[in-house]
Amino acid sequence: MYNHRATFIINPQGRVEYYCVYPREVGRNVDEIIRVLQAIQYAAATGEGVPAQWQPGQPGIRRDFEWVGTI
Repeated sequence: MYNHRATFIINPQGRVEYYCVYPREVGRNVDEIIRVLQAIQYAAATGEGVPAQWQPGQPGIRRDFEWVGTI
């Protein structure tokens, strides 16, 4: 069988912002999907990026080539 589970987050303009396809044997983590959605919303509202392990309420990071390799 070729069943898969997939999650898509599509912005109001119809652009896919996030997608993830899981094998049928692997469950999805709803808390992580919500965190990703909140990170996408935060980035859209502030223009900042979000680092790995970012949680709502934490500061974002400036998206700039100066930061490459320093975080």
